[in-house]
Amino acid sequence: MSSIYPSPSLPGIRRTATQEACLPQAVRQQAFTRTNLQYKIRRDPQSYEKEFSQQYSQYENQKEILLQAPSTALDTSVVSLRDLIDFISHVADCYPTQTRGFAQELINILEAHHRELNVDLREKIVGSLVLLRRKNIIDSPILLNTLFPILVSTPSKSLRILLFRKILSDVRNSNANTMNHRLNRTIQKVLFDLLMGDRASPKGIWAVKLTRELWKRQIWTDSKAVEIMKEATLADNEKVIVSGVRFFLGGDKEREELEDESSDDEGVDLGRLKHQIAINKKNKKKVKMMDHAVAIVKKKERKKKQPHLLNFSALHLLHDPQGFAEELFQKHLQNTRSRLNLEQKLLVLQLVSRLVGLHKLTVISLYSYFLKYISPRQPSVTSFLASLAQATHNLVPPDVLEPLVQKIANEFVSEAVAAEVASAGLNAIREICVRQPLAMKDTLLQDLVMYRKSKDKGVMMAAKGLLSLYREVGADMLRKRDRGKDAALGLRAGQRKEQRFGAEPIGEIEGLELLERWKEEERRRQRLERGLPADKGSDESANEEEEEDLGGWEVDEVDTDNSGGWINVESDVEVDISDVDDDEPVMKKAKVDATTPKSDEDKENDVTEVENASQKISNLATSRILTPADLVQLQELRLSASINQHLPASQRKRAAQAAAALKARHADDPLTAAEIEGLASLSQKASKAEKIAKAKEGQDDRSEHKSTQAIRKQKKVAQGKSTTNREKARKKNFLMTLGKGKAKSKRSLVEKGRVLKAHVERKKRGGKRGNKGR
Repeated sequence: MSSIYPSPSLPGIRRTATQEACLPQAVRQQAFTRTNLQYKIRRDPQSYEKEFSQQYSQYENQKEILLQAPSTALDTSVVSLRDLIDFISHVADCYPTQTRGFAQELINILEAHHRELNVDLREKIVGSLVLLRRKNIIDSPILLNTLFPILVSTPSKSLRILLFRKILSDVRNSNANTMNHRLNRTIQKVLFDLLMGDRASPKGIWAVKLTRELWKRQIWTDSKAVEIMKEATLADNEKVIVSGVRFFLGGDKEREELEDESSDDEGVDLGRLKHQIAINKKNKKKVKMMDHAVAIVKKKERKKKQPHLLNFSALHLLHDPQGFAEELFQKHLQNTRSRLNLEQKLLVLQLVSRLVGLHKLTVISLYSYFLKYISPRQPSVTSFLASLAQATHNLVPPDVLEPLVQKIANEFVSEAVAAEVASAGLNAIREICVRQPLAMKDTLLQDLVMYRKSKDKGVMMAAKGLLSLYREVGADMLRKRDRGKDAALGLRAGQRKEQRFGAEPIGEIEGLELLERWKEEERRRQRLERGLPADKGSDESANEEEEEDLGGWEVDEVDTDNSGGWINVESDVEVDISDVDDDEPVMKKAKVDATTPKSDEDKENDVTEVENASQKISNLATSRILTPADLVQLQELRLSASINQHLPASQRKRAAQAAAALKARHADDPLTAAEIEGLASLSQKASKAEKIAKAKEGQDDRSEHKSTQAIRKQKKVAQGKSTTNREKARKKNFLMTLGKGKAKSKRSLVEKGRVLKAHVERKKRGGKRGNKGR
């Protein structure tokens, strides 16, 4: 006898909730698995409330059995409870009344028995809590206050990794659209209390890891996160200290690298995808790929138009850098009971030196600390030299630095040491004197400059670098034969005066005379293009000059009709803001041909020309408003002038590249040991194997020899580009071309003419696709 009810196992049969309610209980139990029931509850929660109540009762029974003996529970009961928790957490939002205490029960189980629970069940409870958070059944503070104490106390490594990933993901999702300041303050308070509660505990490492990861992802960018890492560096546990110090030394670089990687991942070649879709057969997959690529490109364009966020460096967000540097130095470096090894102390020293150099702090005892480490036999001595140079600035007393410079010269720079040691010592002395030129004595400087005649290339270049530095900042300390032409003229003119300790330069714009000269040349060129004389007469209007100065600005047009009540005031036509009398025209110096040699009288008037140039600078700075375009042009002129000042034309291109690289380096970037050792590599003679390896650096890896055409073809295939029709015809099977060849030979003259005519028309049309001009 056949059943009057349709079989539940037949595929394709879909029944409504009313029809299934008429089914017998046995058939319904057979039809419903938990996955199927979950799907049906999502569609119609009211019709399946009874089935859900049965499943929830089973969950409560299994939970009571588990809580009696969590460590000795049977595998079947654990699997059943895990499936029930997963089922209820997915449909808990459909029955909020019945599952009101479900989340709290999971929290109690996890907090009380996370050490004894089965691994799979424990991970399922954590995942269910995160799912309940996404369904807004519990909020983020409750979830994080539950997971974070377990993170810092559990001995299970797998659970720690899982909890750290879940906490980080929840914080990121909470700050995805807008900054959740309430949640951020709550977490930051928990992390701060964890570090301050027990400074010797290793649990503080999780506060450092979480803060560093959120800083790297630009979720936390305020001073609160920096204060947490500051307390980490002042802890008593070695791991916590080193992690906090590494954050200040490299956290900003990690953030920039992650931002560059995310921007590189979004690079999509839209033209290539359009070409592939136009050539190949169109299907749904390729259309989806095209839509996805268009969405990425639009997202990238929106990012470009958004205002750039001011991501300050962590070192700039410190509240009290002077107190922080002193406490850090006294606690970890001066303290004889410190348990840090040499490598860890070197990291702390680098942080202290960066703070001192960046904020121009005064920590006098720091410089005497370097004395016992300045020796060629000291491990990592170049790192100590780099830290010393980094801790130097123009407000450090020269008396404090003179013993250090003298010891470096005695220990590193002599005929008895190796060339690599001498070049590193000269380079370190130059880095110190760049920041504080008064740290050098004239007798020592004259001795060090003599090393420019050394036969070793590294030593010679390091000595020349020191010489070129003091030609700019202290030419009076050099011998007359070492000063150079420009420095000697500057000293004669009084332009280069002796530097004094603590003296700050007057606030003027460097190289402003270059901008004035460039403006004058541009003004003359524009007048010649319009057919006017190059030199402007005194009777011409000054409005021409004003219009030329507004070259890069967008000026709104203002209606000058005075019908609206404006009154013309004649005294407002010209406003005199210059100290120079405008009635007397400024005398311009006649241009002299570069090929004409200077007379003795011209050489004697160099001093007067320098004084006139300085007067011209002050007039330009006080009588004219510089536009942003003028400032950009001034920077370019200043850079090119500094390059071309001492170099011949053959070396200017290479020097321009080096100057551009120096300009790209930010002022906050640290001075590394590699920069101290930079010139020392020139002193080392490379072996044959090293020369071969250096020659092969720019070459591609080749497993076998290939021709240039084969390499181009391989790159073309790797880029997804197709071949030409001629290449395809050349690779075509010979037997496939026999029929076409026979037909061609049998064509009549009329058919050949028709084919040629069609070929010409097709060429005019732009090929078979007719895409000419598109």
